[in-house]
Amino acid sequence: MPVYLTVEFDHTTTLPVHPGTIKNLASVLLKLCGYPDGELSILLVSDQRIRALNKEYRKKDAPTNVLAFPQLEDFARVTGKGALLGDIVISLDTAGMEAQREGISVHHRVTVLLIHGLLHLLGFDHERSVKEALRMESEEEKVLELLNSEIRREKMINLAVNVDHVATLRQARGINEPDPVHAAVLCELAGAGGIVVHLREDRRHIQDRDVILLRQTVKTKLNLEMAASEEIIKGALKLKPDMITLVPEKRQELTTEGGLNVSGQKKKLAKVVARMAQASIPVSIFIDPNAKQIKAAKDIDATFVEIHTGRYCDAASDKERDEEFLLIAEAAETAFEAGLRVNAGHGLNYTTTQRIAALEHIEELSIGHAILS
Repeated sequence: MPVYLTVEFDHTTTLPVHPGTIKNLASVLLKLCGYPDGELSILLVSDQRIRALNKEYRKKDAPTNVLAFPQLEDFARVTGKGALLGDIVISLDTAGMEAQREGISVHHRVTVLLIHGLLHLLGFDHERSVKEALRMESEEEKVLELLNSEIRREKMINLAVNVDHVATLRQARGINEPDPVHAAVLCELAGAGGIVVHLREDRRHIQDRDVILLRQTVKTKLNLEMAASEEIIKGALKLKPDMITLVPEKRQELTTEGGLNVSGQKKKLAKVVARMAQASIPVSIFIDPNAKQIKAAKDIDATFVEIHTGRYCDAASDKERDEEFLLIAEAAETAFEAGLRVNAGHGLNYTTTQRIAALEHIEELSIGHAILS
């Protein structure tokens, strides 16, 4: 493995970046810099630790944001497959303070510091001269632009559009339009990779007629969201959608609020999954980004989990949003490593989608309200 990552951050607060995300990011940066097989070590530390390293190796008794230790003095000798580039040490304390001061996420700040450290390993040094400093700054901007382009080019996540709210508008007038079936056709023609509908027990928006026609007309994938109630289960087995997603359902809620408590009703939900499996219908479970719920979903033999992104989207501050994002990133990796396929959704819009879509292990996003409205 060309990238080795160690965390020596012993604070009681939540780790401000996700190690798996940083490790994957470093692998992409190595490729962009022409060293896809190069070996790189990354150490994420506190101010106290980086201060000690700064004092020992640079004779500066103060914390800094990033240190780089090349494997060899002469970078020209670092060539070939498996080249040992060296070590990058990043202080998460300082990175966090700098991110707050600049009004950016900690993840973005660490990304910039990682690029800075990597360029030092590749022979750049802004301390040699003003000319070299300008050259290194220009190269940093170039690599960051390449990174953004690479993410956009390689990461093509699937989009499933939820058309429930077309039915909500129709039901408000008690007439026959607008038609969610028509909306689904338009979404597919526009390139959507799937259609999602929630057939609720109280039929507040999507009706039986809708799901029957959708089953006959959807050409991509029909995902039926549903509660684990006997009436809806029997209907799903008869309808045979391409997949179902089990969600919590409360009559008083305007839309689904929070993930399903799988661990609290494993026996009941396992029976539903087994019945769907007999009909060759894959089951996804809509859950909060929580390791306990992921394990429970795996235990009942679900095929997918859909990670609830609502709290991330509704966050009142950048700090809170960063914290919620890290929970989602960790949950996606945990679910993938457990052998589950991973989707995500709820509340996503044109502002909040980008970071979630860039997560490596998420296959599909479910978005409704922001697109349809």
